[in-house]
Amino acid sequence: MKSGNAIEFAHAARTLTSEAQRRGLVGPSYRCPPRIVGVDRSLRRQQGGVVIAVKLRGRPWAAVLADMIEGVIVANAIPAAQAFRLRAELWTALGFDVTPAVPDTRVA
Repeated sequence: MKSGNAIEFAHAARTLTSEAQRRGLVGPSYRCPPRIVGVDRSLRRQQGGVVIAVKLRGRPWAAVLADMIEGVIVANAIPAAQAFRLRAELWTALGFDVTPAVPDTRVA
């Protein structure tokens, strides 16, 4: 399992913030680690923005990135139906080849 470092974290943070802003969303700020002991991710709303704090040490890099992406979703209160697509777009912006899993809405 790959583990990220501070430079990779900063690059991912810049990418996600700019991608959120490009879509007209709140582009959160990121920091590590969270101030709350025992949590992997926290969100703090401030005047004019949102700060997402993510635990970096001792975690797989994919889990860190997933928490950063989920922070964008939560900070912007994206509805579930639109969150699927946004998650896939943000993973792609980070350089991952993603095909979004769309829930099957057919009636049996």
